[in-house]
Amino acid sequence: MTKVAVIGSGFSGLSAACFLAKEGCHVTVFEKNGSPGGRARKFEVDGYVFDMGPSWYWMPDVFEKFFKAFGKELSDYYTLKRLDPSYRVYFAENDWLDLPANLDELKSLFESIEPGSAKQLQKFLAESAYKYEVGINDLVYKPGLSLTELLDMRLAKGLLRMHVLQSISTYVRKHFKNEKLIQLLEFPVLFLGAKPSKTPALYSLMNYADMTLGTWYPEGGMHKIVEAMVSVAESLGVKFQYNHTVEAIEVKDNKASALKIKGQSFVFDYIIAGADYHHVEQQLLPKSHRKYSPEYWDKRVMAPGSLIFYLGINTELKNLLHHNLFFDKDFTKHAQEIYDEPQWPSDPLFYVCCTSKSDNTAAPAGHENVFILIPTAPGLQDEEATREKYYKMVMERLEKLTGQEIRSKVVYKRAFAHNDFIGDYNSFKGNAYGLANTLLQTANLKPSIQNKKVKNLLYTGQLTVPGPGVPPSIISGQVVARELIKKIKRKP
Repeated sequence: MTKVAVIGSGFSGLSAACFLAKEGCHVTVFEKNGSPGGRARKFEVDGYVFDMGPSWYWMPDVFEKFFKAFGKELSDYYTLKRLDPSYRVYFAENDWLDLPANLDELKSLFESIEPGSAKQLQKFLAESAYKYEVGINDLVYKPGLSLTELLDMRLAKGLLRMHVLQSISTYVRKHFKNEKLIQLLEFPVLFLGAKPSKTPALYSLMNYADMTLGTWYPEGGMHKIVEAMVSVAESLGVKFQYNHTVEAIEVKDNKASALKIKGQSFVFDYIIAGADYHHVEQQLLPKSHRKYSPEYWDKRVMAPGSLIFYLGINTELKNLLHHNLFFDKDFTKHAQEIYDEPQWPSDPLFYVCCTSKSDNTAAPAGHENVFILIPTAPGLQDEEATREKYYKMVMERLEKLTGQEIRSKVVYKRAFAHNDFIGDYNSFKGNAYGLANTLLQTANLKPSIQNKKVKNLLYTGQLTVPGPGVPPSIISGQVVARELIKKIKRKP
């Protein structure tokens, strides 16, 4: 039986482990932390339950497809609830929009803001639906190993309709003039890690995911997805080793001969690296067997880092939904301070998730579970004084915009930023989302899933194809597992 080691138990590592075990491989997952999930871990304190990372559940079809691959139904593991409104966007004090889940209601909302925009939205989403169909069902399943993959007739015929050579910023402005509507349609690409002006209009497929497929919530929290995937993996015979930090990958004759863990060598036939790609290549491999140089990595455009606050509030809060976006400051300036002139932002936009609005298990009765995220440039110096400065800044705005005093009600507080991303996940430059999906970092132009200098090592996750986000990470694990199975079947 082929023995495979998977480094890291994030979504991509879990996905790869499941698909490899299904094909008969003996799979062991090594996780440096004490629980599975990577960035999607959870923690509990004083009755508050916090998802540490991902909080948006989009593209439900990707999750359903994953479980069906193993003869399971998503409902075997958790219950999905569609959020309605999907989310709230604050533009100023007493000025916010709630995005309805119903498409006809959404069109009416657009029309009330910009006459004629309902028809434009219908056209925009129809084009986005085509991109989603081709992008999510075809393009993201390509391993990025050869340009011939992109010669697929369906992709070739649809190239113009995919709008890959214009930016999402330009594309949105061809349809809409109102700045609020433009911000609503540009915001989903923030998850992709680049400015709208640098992100291909192909990714308007995210608007289809947002506005047509909807925003959902797995009852019990995002970690329910992790628990479900671990359950599938264990049912297939996958073994998990927690608190097992891989210290080095030993290489002999251009093959990874063993993993060094706690001073011991563990021998496997193949290795899937689901941990941070940069860390695995630049720290775990011998220098002679690295595919990319330090200069290559320094030139990569990284998705943002994050400053996160996890707060336990001892009262119920008003004027907040499950998801809340605060666009009351200049987005262009904040984006420049992330991408063009990396620095701590002068007046950042931010996001607030109040899980307890949808889930009474997330906090004690009458209390709230609050997650605040500020996108930042990666690679910044992360100091306690800086964290406190932004906590004060954001809380002042949150209190003003929602019309309530909050800080005196905070009974639990934890901050998480660059140093924590590095310490917990070996994250390159402390980034939170991986590699930015710019035109020059799309598909085959991302770091490869293969390293020809180490024939039995493959990579998966948000620094390789298809890119950042929970659904793409799940797909990434499937893609790399498929390529490894091909290798195994070709082996004499």
